[in-house]
Amino acid sequence: MREVHVAVPTVHLNGTGKQGLVEPLRAALSALRAASRAVESAAPNARDYYPQGAGAYEIAAKEHASRLAKIASIMDEVSAMWEGIENQGR
Repeated sequence: MREVHVAVPTVHLNGTGKQGLVEPLRAALSALRAASRAVESAAPNARDYYPQGAGAYEIAAKEHASRLAKIASIMDEVSAMWEGIENQGR
């Protein structure tokens, strides 16, 4: 995971407990992993693009990689929040 800077909530007595903060992030990360696998399985195949002419598949492949990178970036942010919460009070 690359270093990511995100706003991390502070665990304290008047706020949401650590588990209450971490559980939604855990669920989000699980859903993002599933989304990444689903998007990965929708990868373009060159035979579906060659009738459009030279370069069509390359464009589709680049767009596909961009979609996966966006999901990965969100996963990095969610992971950084989770880690930031977990590291409090240690």
